[in-house]
Amino acid sequence: MKITKFTTYIVPPRWLFLKIETDEGLCGWGEPVVEGRAHTTEAAVHEMSDYLIGKDPFLIEDHWTVLYRGGFYRGGAIHMSAIAGIDQALWDIKGKALGQPVHALLGGQLRDRIKVYSWVGGDRPSETAEKARALVASGFKALKMNGCEEMQFLDSNAKIDKAVAAVAAVREAVGPDIGIGVDFHGRVHKPMAKVLARELEPYRLMFLEEPVLSENHEALREISGHCSTPIALGERLYSRWDYKDILAGGCVDIIQPDLSHAGGITECRKIAAMAEAYDVGLAPHCPLGPIALAACLQLDAVAYNAVIQEQSLGIHYNKTNDLLDYLQNPEVFSFDDGYVAIPQGAGLGMEINEDYVKARAREGHRWRNPVWRHEDGSVAEW
Repeated sequence: MKITKFTTYIVPPRWLFLKIETDEGLCGWGEPVVEGRAHTTEAAVHEMSDYLIGKDPFLIEDHWTVLYRGGFYRGGAIHMSAIAGIDQALWDIKGKALGQPVHALLGGQLRDRIKVYSWVGGDRPSETAEKARALVASGFKALKMNGCEEMQFLDSNAKIDKAVAAVAAVREAVGPDIGIGVDFHGRVHKPMAKVLARELEPYRLMFLEEPVLSENHEALREISGHCSTPIALGERLYSRWDYKDILAGGCVDIIQPDLSHAGGITECRKIAAMAEAYDVGLAPHCPLGPIALAACLQLDAVAYNAVIQEQSLGIHYNKTNDLLDYLQNPEVFSFDDGYVAIPQGAGLGMEINEDYVKARAREGHRWRNPVWRHEDGSVAEW
């Protein structure tokens, strides 16, 4: 079997899908995208296709190694996301060719299902309590919300009080037993992160996500000293080498690699194994489309330290299309009692509605994240 063709589709709301075809009629799907840089990532995918056309799709480890090590410059969001989508598609092909789900090729599943969490609210954490109550009523046992808006190095007590009040309202709405993740989104710097971590301690959170930017991970030791809440981060780390110092530092409890950003299934399995050696949990980042979620579930199936899975159904970005719209078998992601079953279909286990993908690709997208500014006019982290 040989790889014959790469086709990319930029589709709403902010996704990029990749189809890899072979000379035996089998195809695989991947989701290589950097949110806000879809066209740049698309170009990187097609640059890499030059090497892969005519190659055996089964040699996934070798292809991954060439795509990573074969170029003098390596790593970072665009490069690793392009590799990630290609890797997902190659695993999809191999699974389909052998009539097995990807997790069977990785050694076989060690769990039947995994807990999922859902987003509540938008970029600014307001009016989340009623939405949170509705999510719990629909069956979710865990949710995540943004923890604050713009936050300066030193900011007002009013900003702190507003953030705490939003979390308090959600906790009151859902009760004591629902998991609540609070995402600081890298908006907070170390001085205020210490304050927020302490102030949010009474609400017994599932985790605090990105209390500071990943590049400031040396601050985590001091922040974690102010609370017992688990610290989660990792969506902006792209390889096992990026995770090395984070894990060795001993101040992260949950890692969140994104299987569409951090080199795909091949790389994220290695990252998960590294984390297990440090007794750190795995909660893959996935506010993306159905191919990305299917890839995450293949890893969740075989990673002992996988604890919970993010998914994008109903997220505030999905205004024109939602998670299930691109699938012929949306039941593969049926959520039951706060869990999703591990897919059992061949390859990634989901079937893409290609006609619908092509129709939406004619519209495409140019999604960009907002640019925020502080009251003094300086740029704020979004």
